[in-house]
This record gives sequence, structure tokens and C-alpha cells, in this order.
Amino acid sequence: MSSSSAPLLDVQNLNVRTSGRLLLRNVNLQLTSGQVLGIIGPSGAGKSTLLRAMNRLTDLIPGLQVTGEVRLHGASINAPGVDVNAIRARIGMLFQQPVVFPASIAENVIFGAKRLRRLSRSEQRSLVEESLREAALWGEVCDRLNAPAQSLSVGQQQRLCLARTLAVKPEVILMDEPTSALDPKSTQAIEDLILRLKERHTIVLVTHNVAQARRVTDWLACVCVRDDAGEVVESACCDSLLNESTCREVIEYLEHAN
Repeated sequence: MSSSSAPLLDVQNLNVRTSGRLLLRNVNLQLTSGQVLGIIGPSGAGKSTLLRAMNRLTDLIPGLQVTGEVRLHGASINAPGVDVNAIRARIGMLFQQPVVFPASIAENVIFGAKRLRRLSRSEQRSLVEESLREAALWGEVCDRLNAPAQSLSVGQQQRLCLARTLAVKPEVILMDEPTSALDPKSTQAIEDLILRLKERHTIVLVTHNVAQARRVTDWLACVCVRDDAGEVVESACCDSLLNESTCREVIEYLEHAN
């Protein structure tokens, strides 16, 4: 990646094991500010696990052992005494399926922010509007903020989850196949958002949609299985990896994906 900018997020020699089995081997990646990094590769190669290791969600999976380093602005997110909740606020996550809570639209937006800092009622109202606007959902829900979040369509629920992530002011947003459950119109809405959000956030996108990777990512890493463990077999700018790769695993993956 660009050598002119210091990395915002730096993954160094990352290994993930479970019950003695190696899931990910020696992953090295760097993200610079304002970049969309795409992670592609076959199912089962460890892409989602890699994403979760970037903000310590792997801590919540029994039996997983993570070694190596993930550094945010040069500081290890695994160092003793690190506030894990603060890390997950700075490195937010959007999942494959929208996860909405049994509460109102507004309460869903500020759910995480309220647990990180004290907010007056006026601050809550402002944050709800700001976050929903940034997630391109305000115009669709502004007249029903007290309605149940479950009343929204799946595509709207995914943008609501994005608004909830944005409300805690993350520097990095991890997205794990965020459009795989969405219709084409909702998919386009999320892709348009990714291109807008990169102006203020750094994004890591796991996707099986190669056309989507071509549309929204700046840099791509392909994760494939080698010797029974996931590895980053190639990392390059998007067009170079998709059009000029000489890596056998990448070429085979792209042939099947297309």
C-alpha cells in the first residue's frame, strides 16, 4: 500500500488457532486513512475470522488463540490494560445479517454511544439525526423514530446497524459481507455509502462479490487456504489484483467467482 502515509491499522504476523489447528497463518496487512480494503477469497479460508481479530471480537469465541499484532496508530490493541470496548468503538463492525435490538429506531442508533459516554437528551437527539443522515436513512425514518426497529425492511435494518456503528465515531469500519442478504437496490445503497464514508473513515470489506470489490475497493487482499490454513496469498491495488494477478490461487478463485 501507499508508502507515503503511515498505516492507520497495521496487522503484523497474525496467527489464529483453535484446538491446536491453525486457522490463519502469518497475515500482514496495512491500512491507510480513507482507504477501502477489500478481502476476497473462497469460503472457509478465514476472512471473517481475520476481520474479527482486527477489533478483538475473537476474544468472544471460546478456544480461539490469537498471536501477532494488530496496531491502531502504532499502539497494540492487545496490550495489557487496553479498554476493549473503546477499541471496538474505534474499530466498528457491520455484520452479514443486520442485528437490531427489540427497541425503537432511535434507541438502536444510540445503544452503543450511551454505554461509552454520558449524553444529554438533546445530545441524544442530535446524535440520532446525525448518524441516520450519515447512513442515508434519516429521510426514510425521521417521522417514526419511536417505531420498533424490526418494522424496517432488511435493507433499512442494515443501514440502521451502520448508523449505530457510526454513532460511536469509529475510525475504522469492518464490514463482513454487508450486502449478501440484501436486494440489488439496498446493495447499491450500501455501496454508495461506502464510497461516501471513506472520506471520513477507513473501511475493511469482506465480500464474495468480485464486481462489488471492483466498484468500491482501493486495495484487495485475497485469502486462500495453503497447507490447511488461511493465508493472504496476494495483496495489491484492486485493478492490478483482478486483472493482472499471476498467483495461481487468485486466478482459480476469480475464475470460479466470475
